[in-house]
Amino acid sequence: MEENISIRLADISDLSRLIDVGDELFDYPVRLESANEFLKDARHHMAIALLNDKVIGMASGVHYTHPDKKSSLFIDEAGVLDKYQKQGIGTKLILFLKEHGQNLGCDTAWVLTEIDNKPAQKTYVNAGGVKMQNNPVMFEFELGQVKAS
Repeated sequence: MEENISIRLADISDLSRLIDVGDELFDYPVRLESANEFLKDARHHMAIALLNDKVIGMASGVHYTHPDKKSSLFIDEAGVLDKYQKQGIGTKLILFLKEHGQNLGCDTAWVLTEIDNKPAQKTYVNAGGVKMQNNPVMFEFELGQVKAS
């Protein structure tokens, strides 16, 4: 990993950096209103990797609490710009986010990825993740179609 790469939590001052990197790093162009809301929400967290003040990687998550469990950190997604991949940056971002979750009082962190996404799986193993033996099944709901009966 290049020595002048720093990793830290993103805050509202990083809004323009996130917009600038946009769909080079994220799945889609960054939406100003969504990024603004994310960065202002105390339960949303994003570790960013910076090189010369430019975002080259990120890992985001949300911590939540349920009435019968301790707080947990759901790692939503992680990514590193193509030209900086395979340098351990993704692993460092996940480790940073895990430590942040621990500082928040979370007792576990977890992440989902596609079964054929071998680079992500390698990153999560390198960051200390243990692949679960039971295979979760994910369902997605389009909320624009909800009608109460």
